[in-house]
Amino acid sequence: MNTKLAKGKFRLKWLVLVVLLCGSALGYFWWGYNKSPELSYKEVKATRGNLVVTILSTGVVQPENRLEIKPPIAGRIDTVLIKEGQVVKKGQLLAWMSSTERAALLDAASAKGVEELKHWEDLYRATPILAPINGTIIFRNVESGQTFSNQDSIFVMSDRLTIKAQVDETDIAQIKLKQKANVVLDAYAKQTIPAHVDQIAFDAKTVNNVTTYIVDVLPEESPAYLRSGMTANVTFFITEKSDTLLVPSEAIKTEDGKYYVLTVAENNRDKPVPKPVVVGITDGKRSEILSGINEDDVLLVARLKGKGGKSSQSNPFSPMGARPSKGH
Repeated sequence: MNTKLAKGKFRLKWLVLVVLLCGSALGYFWWGYNKSPELSYKEVKATRGNLVVTILSTGVVQPENRLEIKPPIAGRIDTVLIKEGQVVKKGQLLAWMSSTERAALLDAASAKGVEELKHWEDLYRATPILAPINGTIIFRNVESGQTFSNQDSIFVMSDRLTIKAQVDETDIAQIKLKQKANVVLDAYAKQTIPAHVDQIAFDAKTVNNVTTYIVDVLPEESPAYLRSGMTANVTFFITEKSDTLLVPSEAIKTEDGKYYVLTVAENNRDKPVPKPVVVGITDGKRSEILSGINEDDVLLVARLKGKGGKSSQSNPFSPMGARPSKGH
């Protein structure tokens, strides 16, 4: 009995000890999570370099003008003279066809012999189907001997392929006609296609409260692998600066519409000194400094270490922040 009592007391002591240890650990982590954020600084330098400001967009390859070719009358195709993907000129012969009556007549004459068939072929000429515009045959829907009605599309043509890019309304003011762009297709991710802005839509589209405008991007030269319906990533080149003074955008602060950076005090490297700057263009990650600091100046980037040990910093030129205009 005494042995059982001793074992019970021993287990109780261990249980109390485990509860105390767990409580202490929880208390420590709770205190660390809720304690006031700690402020620290990271040093960065102002350097000279090149800066390219771009706008990224996605789009789809589509014909600028898509034209369905329907036969003038119902009948049967005698001969198809072109292939899908072939480039044709306006007025070029695409196929020969027979009307329903001619097809029936020739079938009857064929049963009587070659001479009878040739007689009626010469007497009752086939109907030509011609290309109405210059362009590319992007779809062929008939073969020789196939019958159809005058409502069926037997060929589909496009005059040229463009990329219909969706540009957010907040960016559309920076898109101009003839502006340079690069196109990369998802299917050919390693190939870059030089292009330019050919047309900007006047009418917007709103989907899920997001307003966008369709911008037609025309390749300088359409590669052979370009196909209607392909998904594309478009980069619009807005502006570019060479050998300009640059700093990380996170080093720039804003207050009352004015920009400043934190510099290092001469007698105390841990004490930041605010210095007004004039900001030029930015790509979000790096920003141009027009005046206020010099090359190789050391700047301080504030970092807050708060709940859960996570550090955070602000960037006035992130998608959630305001964008600067030249001269601010």
